[in-house]
Amino acid sequence: MTAPGRVVDIHVVADSTGDTGARVARAVQAQYPDLEVVVVRHPRIHDAAGVDDAIAALREAPGAAVVFCTVVDITLHDRVEAACRELAVPFADLMAPALDAVIARTGRHPARMVQPVGLAADYFERIHAMEFAVANDDGNLTDSLTEAEIVLVGASRTGKTPLSMYLGYLGYRTANVPLVTGVAPPPELFEADPWKVVGLTIDPERLLAIRRRRVDLMGAGGLPVAGAQGGRLGGYADLVGIFDELDEVKRIQRRLGCPVLDTTALALEEAAGRVIELVTARRRALAAHAPNPTPPDSAPPARPLPEGQDR
Repeated sequence: MTAPGRVVDIHVVADSTGDTGARVARAVQAQYPDLEVVVVRHPRIHDAAGVDDAIAALREAPGAAVVFCTVVDITLHDRVEAACRELAVPFADLMAPALDAVIARTGRHPARMVQPVGLAADYFERIHAMEFAVANDDGNLTDSLTEAEIVLVGASRTGKTPLSMYLGYLGYRTANVPLVTGVAPPPELFEADPWKVVGLTIDPERLLAIRRRRVDLMGAGGLPVAGAQGGRLGGYADLVGIFDELDEVKRIQRRLGCPVLDTTALALEEAAGRVIELVTARRRALAAHAPNPTPPDSAPPARPLPEGQDR
């Protein structure tokens, strides 16, 4: 068994960006919390010279190395695998099991071609979704919420903006609207299709820590500002004010009838996956109970949940 604290270098050898191998490496790392895992990418390997460069890196510390390979060209793939055998480096072909499963089902063999990164059929749609997220961030509703596929609502610093941007990267047109104590939510929020609205919340003490860090970064850490709570910045970074604020946000979220996702312990990818699941399930439920079951016009198209998009 590997000794606690031992360093493992996962070398991702790929003919594209290496995103798939890197994501698998992070998933593996989560199963070994006592290991220090270092992910080393060797991307865009298209010839023998590229393979040799990766092998040279392996030779520097073969005793700590593991190779995750997503190279589809057979000649290059075999060259990597042979070097791993020579160096006694464990080798994992991440593509082979998936390709073998499709071969078993269809009887057809893969083209073994390296596809250009990003230029899939949905490429420009994803670019538009990212532009939409930027244009409709933090309540600045440049576009109508009818054009949004997902609408996030929650208190300040609950993760709305990074989550919106990541959902945009995945191809979902996402708007986010902050719910602020004493400020009426925009009327458009109550006119939006309920299935697309998802509330965000967070543990009050976690929110306090995030806000205090932000206040300190702004250089206002010691600045008292009069407000309802009489604390720093009118309760923005005081626990009592945060409890009251989250209670008010919760009341508005109940009025909207939206599910609420607690982001306290969720990584960005996990939060995005859960938002997509919630919106998709609510849209389907609405369509199933409609007199003439058809998906709403602005419903999110069927897309996979967040995973690596490129090898």
